[in-house]
Amino acid sequence: MPKSRRPSRTARVLLPGVLAAALLTGCAQGSGGAAGTGPSGSGEATPGGATPGKAASSPATATPSPGGGPAQGTLLVTDFGSDTVTFVDPARGATGSVEVGTAPYGLALGADGRAWVATAEGVAVVDTAARKRLALIPYRTDTGPVTTGEYRGGGMGIALAPDGRRAYVGVNVPGGNGTLEVVDTAALRVTDAVPVGRRPFDVDVSRDGAEVYATNHDSFDVTVVAAGTLEPRRVEVAPYGTEGGLGSWLKPHYAAVRPSDGRLLLPFEGERLAVVDPRTGRTEIEPMTANTHQHGVAVTAGGTLLAVGTGPIDPDADRGPSLTVRAPDGTERVYPLEGPHEDVAVSRDGRTAYVTGGFTRDGSWDGLTVVDLASGDSRRLAAGSRPLGIVVL
Repeated sequence: MPKSRRPSRTARVLLPGVLAAALLTGCAQGSGGAAGTGPSGSGEATPGGATPGKAASSPATATPSPGGGPAQGTLLVTDFGSDTVTFVDPARGATGSVEVGTAPYGLALGADGRAWVATAEGVAVVDTAARKRLALIPYRTDTGPVTTGEYRGGGMGIALAPDGRRAYVGVNVPGGNGTLEVVDTAALRVTDAVPVGRRPFDVDVSRDGAEVYATNHDSFDVTVVAAGTLEPRRVEVAPYGTEGGLGSWLKPHYAAVRPSDGRLLLPFEGERLAVVDPRTGRTEIEPMTANTHQHGVAVTAGGTLLAVGTGPIDPDADRGPSLTVRAPDGTERVYPLEGPHEDVAVSRDGRTAYVTGGFTRDGSWDGLTVVDLASGDSRRLAAGSRPLGIVVL
């Protein structure tokens, strides 16, 4: 976007005083809409896997599992509008659900097939082969009464250490700063809680497991936590500034760890990509082209970034929902989507993206969009109740 266009966005997207007081910390959705491996800039697939520390993706083509569990390539989504996770056949739709806890948000998949789900009540552990909940681990942090909806307390982002021995979950405390809780995955209990910023939408882990990153939506920052000492360090990420505070819509949402150098990639508004060096705290800004409010991200082993556009803040000036596919050299393809979406996962063969339709604001729907990454062709698929987080089994 032209440089003269960007400063004006800040002025346009500050909530009026009364509305800001009512919504406090929200993201906006304009009236124009109802959150592995990947392609290179030429549209060719590149070998590799999903972001380390998050869920690994599997091929899109479903094949029988030798253990009798879900077919390889089955999707698992969190039902933010319910208390379940839902298994989804990418060709046929939902095939069954497991109760996990109130308003599940993020999830991470271990190499052993167990899924770790951040709910309002605690971290649920799901055996994906047996399709049953093994445990619900309560939080150490007091988050108040268990509720539902966009501003509910409890777990949001979640990720696993590369060795699978610890799960890290960002816990939202309504009206205050959150915590990063550390779960011992063998003992099934919380061992530590580290202070982070407000509403930790996303949690990521460095490739070597030495650092954990909590992306804090309402405090315009990322908390970098040393995995060994659990010492936190704040890095501000605010390419549009922090004007408007809790009433601003120009906040960070999700991050991805770039495989080539460990930097964090955070898209803003389809206009700016914040590239953060977590060790120095320095941020570089690269231009983006979608011109739409952005939420979920995924990155492939080859460095291709996928960013979910939820729709316009200002329908008169911004574009609608989309999926941006950004090659390592910065070239982008922007595929339009129908209605708001929240997060994205990619098949291991790099040919298909699965974009959840749950969305944290108004306009969510009960399904996901399957996108062919070579052509941009897409189709909708029924999938649970307001699905947010997604992994490929």
